[in-house]
Amino acid sequence: MKPTITITDNRNGNSYEFDIKEATRGPSVADISSFYAQTGMFTFDNGYTSTASCRSEITFIDGEKGELRYRGIRIEELAQNHTYLEVCYLLLNSTLPTKDELYAFDLELRHRSFLHEGLKNLFLTFPTGAHPMAALSAATAALSTFFYDHLHIGDESEYQEMARRIIAKIPTIAAYAYRHSIGASFIQPDIGRGFTENFLYMLRAYPNGRMHIDVDGERTIKPIEIKALDTIFSLHADHEQNASTSTVRGVASTGAHPYVAISAGISALWGRAHGGANESVIAQLEMIGHVDNVDAFIARAKDPQDNFKLMGFGHRVYKNFDPRAQILKGLQDQLKDELNLDSNLMKIAQKIEDIALNDEYFIKRKLYPNIDFYSGVILTALQIPTSMFTPVFVIGRTVGWITQWVEFKKDKDTKIARPRQLYLGK
Repeated sequence: MKPTITITDNRNGNSYEFDIKEATRGPSVADISSFYAQTGMFTFDNGYTSTASCRSEITFIDGEKGELRYRGIRIEELAQNHTYLEVCYLLLNSTLPTKDELYAFDLELRHRSFLHEGLKNLFLTFPTGAHPMAALSAATAALSTFFYDHLHIGDESEYQEMARRIIAKIPTIAAYAYRHSIGASFIQPDIGRGFTENFLYMLRAYPNGRMHIDVDGERTIKPIEIKALDTIFSLHADHEQNASTSTVRGVASTGAHPYVAISAGISALWGRAHGGANESVIAQLEMIGHVDNVDAFIARAKDPQDNFKLMGFGHRVYKNFDPRAQILKGLQDQLKDELNLDSNLMKIAQKIEDIALNDEYFIKRKLYPNIDFYSGVILTALQIPTSMFTPVFVIGRTVGWITQWVEFKKDKDTKIARPRQLYLGK
């Protein structure tokens, strides 16, 4: 017997029946796509907290258990035992690569990382000091003019070419956006460096391409730094139907160019309630100023009469410890030891974390440290400028966005995104 749900209108006693779609993981859904046709009413779901907007096979989250999986594989397994490029390949192809497939994939991304000279000139039109996220969004949209044929994709090889191109070029665009913002000359990608090291190189290198050598005679890009940033990219690679991903799918539904959809996702991610949250965490830690001031700010956070909110705690989906945050906590401890870090910000963050994890106020409300709480501190330890925190998020998330775009385009039953409203005007 097919599972259904019955909804009764208590104004007139009319009942309506809707099919239940069973999920392979997580909650099943009531298919109410015919709700308006049957009842003459809309459903109201402010913020889409109970609405499934699509069918997907990419990412699964169980917020109550603190579980995150890409293509069925737990994020802990991927972050600890696989590189970001392996994660990219997994999302794009539904399987982890063999050694030869990974080599070819890596080599292809290295060669696709360069930008057209015309696109490089676009950055020169922006004022010095422009936020890198604004330049990143604009340049990504402009990228569609150089690869306009991606608007008409016909087979799998074309999907892969389009996706790999944008994944490869986003780090270069992000690095150029930053260097222009500080008035520094651009550093071309170095195909002798891997994906993550290359991004750090394009951020840090001198105009002649040479790297600074520290007092110990070591290169400034250390293996532990590459591993740490690579892990952050993996943790940000996809996160189901969040605001920016829903934006990408919504723009995709109009038939727009894939890179325009990615540009829209970048703009959505920039918001302080979304990808910009880790910037807010660092700003708040700097505002607190000293570990001795933490108790006073904790008291303010708990005071119902005070509008102060502690940044980096709680999550819309996770009602348990965010698994990504747990991984970053371990990474933070490792960086502290291997890079001999003992900064003022880390001391403040550590005390806030210790209090929050043992305070009944936070425990009762399930306000656990989230990924933004740890990522901002770690990126600071990696000498990533604060203005580049969200672009780093973009680099990691691009593969998720473009995989979601591809999945949407391949779904024959998709429609243009067109929510309805509860009209309360005159």
